[in-house]
Amino acid sequence: NRMADPGLYLQSGDEESVLLPNQYITKEMSIGGEIDVFIYTDSEDRLVATTLMPKACLDEFAFLEVIDSAKFGVFLDWGLPKDLLLPKNKQKITCEVGDKRIVKIVKDEQSERLIASQKFTLDKDTKALGKNQEVEVLVYAKTDLGYKVIVDNRYEGLIFANEVFENVFIGDKKRAFVKSVREDGKLDISLQIIGKASKDSAKEKILQKLDENGGFIGINSKSEADEIKEVFSLSKKAFKRAVTSLKEENKIISDDDGIKNITSLTNPK
Repeated sequence: NRMADPGLYLQSGDEESVLLPNQYITKEMSIGGEIDVFIYTDSEDRLVATTLMPKACLDEFAFLEVIDSAKFGVFLDWGLPKDLLLPKNKQKITCEVGDKRIVKIVKDEQSERLIASQKFTLDKDTKALGKNQEVEVLVYAKTDLGYKVIVDNRYEGLIFANEVFENVFIGDKKRAFVKSVREDGKLDISLQIIGKASKDSAKEKILQKLDENGGFIGINSKSEADEIKEVFSLSKKAFKRAVTSLKEENKIISDDDGIKNITSLTNPK
């Protein structure tokens, strides 16, 4: 909208103008141009814009590190110069510098500042979700059954441990699929798409790994399940099914030495 000594003032419709400080201005920016920014309050509670993007926005969840502490709470690194406060009354467990915690970004009712909270509830109205629907999940806890996940920043889901064929850690964000919707509103989640699409996905994984390894990998359908899981992130059953299909399509050869990509054998480098 206009230039001033402290930076550029941005205007969006009829809303009040917001300062983008000089440190974020580039020579490509000009009066009348459009840019994407994140707006929050500075240390003096003034609205300010930044071209940096935080690790999470309002009503989203993130796995953030504690970098400082005070009597009234701890401060988290969320990717902006002004750290995010996790107040003591919003903590479920004690937090110390160096800890990492799953938190939700919320607005403080009194100050209207963005703060973090460990106290949150997840939506149980999951009727809009269907089997095999693609979702984004954030892993927030490990149980005897498997991994609890936050689905699309809104719902609670569970990935069963015996259906996990790749490394999973607290704080991981992953692409996943709805396996089933329970009567209590919770979701069973799978890291692999289900049905015919699952076999197609497994075949793509195998072909990609072969390409990355020069067209040959010393693993076949007789290999140990743990070895298959480590290399392909697949169960032995899914691997065998995909290998059989690829052989029928004349895309690979499988023998006692392992599996070979036919394309790489017919077109040697």
